[in-house]
Amino acid sequence: FAGILAAKNAATLVPLSATVLVRATTIDFHLGPDFIGVAALVEGLDDTGVEMPAFSAATAAVLTIYDMCKSADRTMAIGPVHLVERSGGASSTWRRREVDDE
Repeated sequence: FAGILAAKNAATLVPLSATVLVRATTIDFHLGPDFIGVAALVEGLDDTGVEMPAFSAATAAVLTIYDMCKSADRTMAIGPVHLVERSGGASSTWRRREVDDE
């Protein structure tokens, strides 16, 4: 829930961020042996990009996990956070190159 709430309220969390009407927010969790990966997919109704709502959603979800697990392991680290793909709106589609391509 933290991620969804953060996506809907990104404009109040990030100074000068545009207010975006969010159509849908999906938060996916990937459990590994020593990590939890979080991916946020945000769909907007406006021509404005939804990068800030997506970043807000992912980081709020991660902060919530940290808060709930800190008594078990205070050495947890958060990061990196990065954009994977952006499409729609006034800008063209952009997708992060895979690590193997760099």
